[in-house]
Amino acid sequence: MDNVAQPAPPAAPTSPAGIPSGAAIPNQAPAASTDLGALFRLDARRAVIVGAGSGIGQAIALGIAAHGADVVCVDRDLAAAEATTQQAGTGTGWGTMTAYQLDVLDSAAVTRAVEELGAVDVLVVTPAVNVRKRLLNYTGEEFDSVVRLNLRAAFDLMTGFGRGMAQRGRGSIIGCSSIRSLTTEPGQGVYAMTKAGLVMLLRTLAAELGPQGVRVNAIAPGVIDTPLTAPIKANPEWYAAYGAKSVLGRWGRPHELAGAAVYLASDAASYVTGTVLFVDGGWTAIDGRFTPPS
Repeated sequence: MDNVAQPAPPAAPTSPAGIPSGAAIPNQAPAASTDLGALFRLDARRAVIVGAGSGIGQAIALGIAAHGADVVCVDRDLAAAEATTQQAGTGTGWGTMTAYQLDVLDSAAVTRAVEELGAVDVLVVTPAVNVRKRLLNYTGEEFDSVVRLNLRAAFDLMTGFGRGMAQRGRGSIIGCSSIRSLTTEPGQGVYAMTKAGLVMLLRTLAAELGPQGVRVNAIAPGVIDTPLTAPIKANPEWYAAYGAKSVLGRWGRPHELAGAAVYLASDAASYVTGTVLFVDGGWTAIDGRFTPPS
């Protein structure tokens, strides 16, 4: 019987696109825009910026609103969030800005915020804390406080809002990591650990939510003049040393992070997910190394 011709098995039924029935259908790419300038516009999108009351979060909130999104400025300090909304431009192309008070350390409050704020297209999470102490001097309470804000609160926010994005089949989540996710120094251990952990949280979310059309990325700032880095600025020698360690030889300013967030939130980054965009003046390119004489 081995040399008797057997009838060919029936062909698997296919869809009109030629994909076998039951096979996973790949996500379709967004329609190509003929107006490349419009790729960065965020009109008709709703963005939630957490930590919008000051520093990097404030700059990102204003940058995203300037590109047409309706922005909810979220902060523990309601007055600070309201002050950010008052800086909104009035010209053509700006979206609306509203304030919302939230303590991100309160998981129940985060759950309520997800319900109250409804459909969200863009989520940016910026809050962080750093207790600058060497590891042998750290207390368990200090360790927990850094992890609680830098990782657990980020987890609650990203999974909470990410669930709705996945159900709607679109969205962009952006987390604020740091150059400390790659390089550390004495006194930065726990902060660096959480910023490296945040990158892996974001990358795992990118892997899990990508099939539902949700993109997830990180921005990694260098040394930026914000309230978080105020203790360094107060020490002139420390401040100057950090400025000299980047290729550009200076500190960054909060508004210099806004463009990276607008890009990752927009259709200009429609094929970008699971990545880390360093905005660090070249710090990680040279890792603060001594430049020998030529």
